[in-house]
Amino acid sequence: MADGDAVKTSGGSSGLERLIEIGLALSAERNHDRLTEMILLEAMDITNADGGTLYLRTDDDALKFVIMRTNSLKIAMGGTTGVPIPFPPVRMYNAETGQPNFNNVSAAAALDKKAINIPDAYEAEGYDFSGTKKFDEGTGYRSKSFLCIPLMNYSDEVIGVLQLLNAKDDAGEVVPFTAEVQRTIGALASQAAVAIDNQKLIEAQKALMDSLIKVMAHAIDAKSPYTGGHCQRVPELTKMLASKASDSKEGVFADFELDDQQWYELHVAAWLHDIGKVTTPEFVVDKATKLQTIYDRIHEVRMRFEVLRRDAEIKMLKAIAKGKNARIERKKFRDKCRELKEQWAFVADCNIGGEFMSQDKQDRVQAISKQKWYRYFDRQLGLSWTEAKLLEKAPPPEEGWEHLLADLPEHSEAEYDLGEITNMCIQRGTLNDDERRKINDHIVLTIEMLNEMPFPKHLKRVPEFAGGHHEKMDGTGYPNKLKGEDMSWPAKMMAIADIFEALTAADRPYKKAKTLSESVKILWFMKKDKHVDADLFNLFLSSGAYKDYAEQFLRPEQIDEVDISKYLDQPQQAAE
Repeated sequence: MADGDAVKTSGGSSGLERLIEIGLALSAERNHDRLTEMILLEAMDITNADGGTLYLRTDDDALKFVIMRTNSLKIAMGGTTGVPIPFPPVRMYNAETGQPNFNNVSAAAALDKKAINIPDAYEAEGYDFSGTKKFDEGTGYRSKSFLCIPLMNYSDEVIGVLQLLNAKDDAGEVVPFTAEVQRTIGALASQAAVAIDNQKLIEAQKALMDSLIKVMAHAIDAKSPYTGGHCQRVPELTKMLASKASDSKEGVFADFELDDQQWYELHVAAWLHDIGKVTTPEFVVDKATKLQTIYDRIHEVRMRFEVLRRDAEIKMLKAIAKGKNARIERKKFRDKCRELKEQWAFVADCNIGGEFMSQDKQDRVQAISKQKWYRYFDRQLGLSWTEAKLLEKAPPPEEGWEHLLADLPEHSEAEYDLGEITNMCIQRGTLNDDERRKINDHIVLTIEMLNEMPFPKHLKRVPEFAGGHHEKMDGTGYPNKLKGEDMSWPAKMMAIADIFEALTAADRPYKKAKTLSESVKILWFMKKDKHVDADLFNLFLSSGAYKDYAEQFLRPEQIDEVDISKYLDQPQQAAE
């Protein structure tokens, strides 16, 4: 409301209309500083007061200075000014005795829940105005008329105090606040209290939601010591990229802009982008080697190699005992030990996983697996009922020969294919098809879980933002095989953030941390393959977002020089 439109009246239709206008303005304001500032300035305007202070009550029963104004002294502190108020809060109760502080006029108004109207502070009895008088001595000011109105919420609780100073008449002379003015400001104070209380409730709900979101994200990260921090880093990189797009003044992002609610919508979506992982088994998320389940079964395979070596030694000793040439038998044993050692080293290396396992290596695993060792003890004993149930269809004999590596019937009867040869021959990484499907299912569950949440209107796109980070621009992603034109910018941003965080993460058990240049190069290949958005990739590099993220989250040894000119589209290429 412009100053020229101010109606300096407290009664009649014009005063009522003014209160209605103020009430509407207060209910529409979402910014806390602007709201509190509006309350004080409107009260000063209505009463033609020279000064005023707005206090808000703290949890420990103190009245905190929020806004201070004195027009004639050009004092403007708190609120949107950014100027801090140097005065300590007014205590409503004595810190030592616990007695109510009726000496201070603002505290007394809060304690009594009643307005206090003082014509002249220097003549007032029962209140301590020594601080006011000291202020006047230092400034040459004369504090005279005071009006203190408590701000009461729906629960009849005092949430603050509105204090006005030195009402002036048309001639500019300081006069007392009239009873009519007091009633008008009382009505304004009621509206103000409702507006402040509503805003506090909204902020409290938002804070609660924010904490719940972060608790869920922390819980997902805490499930795995190897992915801890992923759900925290992806939001940071997503918002970093969105900020760079918002700052862009040309090109495809010239019109990209997010308001406060849209920023919060992106914030919520980024923090919840992996909420579906809460259902993914920990041993699948943490699968560091090909034979790992709840434990790494490579230890069983190593023990079988130990048995084969011991059997070879026993065979040598028996042959020598029967009179065979000891030198020849010992050489056979040494050769066998060398062969087993080489085979074990190869199998152990295959268990690590990597970028690609050739067919030759897979064939060698098959050949090694055909070796046999003799089992003497019944392996059906001592099992849980679920594991024992898996062995019912093909019960093994109490003893007999077994292959060094095998895909047994009970391996495929489980939820995941546990076959040793099948897992050992995984071509890329450590996950087999069943486990990869389970990992991929987390995004389906993320979308389902988020769609079940009753998001308010301004957060309706959270499922779409969060659920698109595994989609690809060419439509080969999952779960919905969306193409680039079907996706929003925030969803595309989250896709790049998710990939880049995974590439640079130093806490994954199945890979070494990649350097910054290696990660950018891989992301560039993904851009060329139309897996990530080309415009966002260019912005990611040209804006320096990749470097900002690296400096904040990568280890020093990972950060190397990146020649981004090799990866950025040239103008003529972009035009094509």
